[in-house]
Amino acid sequence: MERVLGIGGYFLRAEDPAALAAWYRDCLGLDADEHGLWRQEAGPTVFATFESGTEYFGSRGQQTMLNFRVRDLDAMLAQLRAKGADVAEETQEMDGVGRFGWVTDPGGNRIELWQAA
Repeated sequence: MERVLGIGGYFLRAEDPAALAAWYRDCLGLDADEHGLWRQEAGPTVFATFESGTEYFGSRGQQTMLNFRVRDLDAMLAQLRAKGADVAEETQEMDGVGRFGWVTDPGGNRIELWQAA
């Protein structure tokens, strides 16, 4: 059986694609090239499904949620707050998995940030 090798891309609709791309670059340090190619560090990726009524993604209209691995969750959240980003006050910890925080991008997409255990 053929299998997928990994995530090949994540695509977002935006009223102003250049401005949203700049937000990801300036606030999260996602340094994609002019074609959107980003070389990420090796590490785990979680693929999980949720009940259709979940509130975990924020808005009911958001069907998927992007999760980024971060080295230092507290430092990343402080950096985002300093840039005026919409950062959730709460964080969560899951034993053996790590810590989680959330930010909403200017397009209204809730993003999860994960510091692995």
